[in-house]
Amino acid sequence: MLIYTYGQVEEKQKALQLRRRGLSIKDIASKLGVSKGSVSLWCQEITLTARQVAVLKKIQIEAGNAGRIIGAEINKQKRLDAIARHEVQGKEKIKNLSRRDLLMLGIGLYWGEGVKSRTGTASLVNSDPTLILIGYRWFQECLGVKTEEFNPYIYISEIHKNRENDIIKFWSDYLDIPKSQFKDIIFLKNRPKKIYENHNSYYGVMALMVRKGTDLKYEILGLIEGCKNS
Repeated sequence: MLIYTYGQVEEKQKALQLRRRGLSIKDIASKLGVSKGSVSLWCQEITLTARQVAVLKKIQIEAGNAGRIIGAEINKQKRLDAIARHEVQGKEKIKNLSRRDLLMLGIGLYWGEGVKSRTGTASLVNSDPTLILIGYRWFQECLGVKTEEFNPYIYISEIHKNRENDIIKFWSDYLDIPKSQFKDIIFLKNRPKKIYENHNSYYGVMALMVRKGTDLKYEILGLIEGCKNS
């Protein structure tokens, strides 16, 4: 037989009143400052109406959704903090690239993104402006290619045809290559089903081609083979 003190009896009566109003065990325990176990024991004989059960279930679902949203925001911030931390660490580790660092980086870029067929000229192909800029530096500083020897061209969907001048101007300014050296843009016929938010900030796929660069490509392929056998 359980014996309650006056304070416990008062708490139990309040718990019963709150339970009859349809509050959850957790909320009652929080309001009264007692354990959920005690509230559950006190209120075990009270049966909630179907409407009260439905209300509690709705509250639980909404609380779960809110919890998931909060959890997602917390995880998002953790990811952003981790990215920022590793960016700082990466900059500290890399610092300034030496000539050999740039040579090896460029070989890796060309190995992954360059034209490697035995015919045709040397060309680095990608849509990432920063990658193309690094490749441009690599061609110049490590392989001795002069600015006037580049003959770049661009692939992009025909839905960007009205932006032709802006696209060429972007790449010309970004790489500091005169517009006159660019070949005509190649507009692709496959029209996408939707217009993306980055429509006006997308500048297509750049093929950074070196004019009459067949021998240069053989040199690059030789460097790649050197890496394979190292």
